[in-house]
Amino acid sequence: MLKMFKKQREEPSALSTLDKLNETLEMLEKKEKVLQKKISAEIGKAKEFTRLKNKRAAIQCLKRKKLYETQIEQLGNFQLRIHDQMIMLEGAKATTETVDALRTGASAMKNIQKAMNIDDIDKTMDEVNEHTENLKQIQEALATPIGAAADIDEDELEAELEELEEAELEEQLMQPATQAPATQLPPVPASRRPGYAPPQKIPPQSSAEDDELAALQAEMAL
Repeated sequence: MLKMFKKQREEPSALSTLDKLNETLEMLEKKEKVLQKKISAEIGKAKEFTRLKNKRAAIQCLKRKKLYETQIEQLGNFQLRIHDQMIMLEGAKATTETVDALRTGASAMKNIQKAMNIDDIDKTMDEVNEHTENLKQIQEALATPIGAAADIDEDELEAELEELEEAELEEQLMQPATQAPATQLPPVPASRRPGYAPPQKIPPQSSAEDDELAALQAEMAL
């Protein structure tokens, strides 16, 4: 049993494995670049030996170039396998994280359901209803009149109120109706009235007529 637990602890995680694969991939790429340089060098040597008519040495250079190319092909296959494994591990890592998230959500829902037990909710609602009923009874008890206020007859108060309303209505009917004074308009000037004619000037009387009028007034006064 202890060996099994120890083995589980020693198993690498997906993240550490991805890091190791990345390092290996970088190492293979570096080796591939070195081999490419060696191939270029062997091609250069083969050309030089060909120019010098040294066929044997030129063929040896081409053989080494071929071996380097075979190694590059192998390195390419290794890189493809590493890429394939990295893709699989990344998918497994995403799957694991998704499962962990779902497991966490399920655990949270379970805790919520425990906290929201139907029996506990019913008990809580019963307590709330009981407290509400008690508070209602307390308010009704406080609103009940005591002492002298309890001896007052509400029907008598209603009858007295009706008498007051009837007396007020009769008093209003007995009062004479008042009319609102008509709005007085400013007088219209005589010059603006219809059919207005300016007064004619009376010519002044002669002095003889004045004397006769004065004598007649004196006789009437006597």
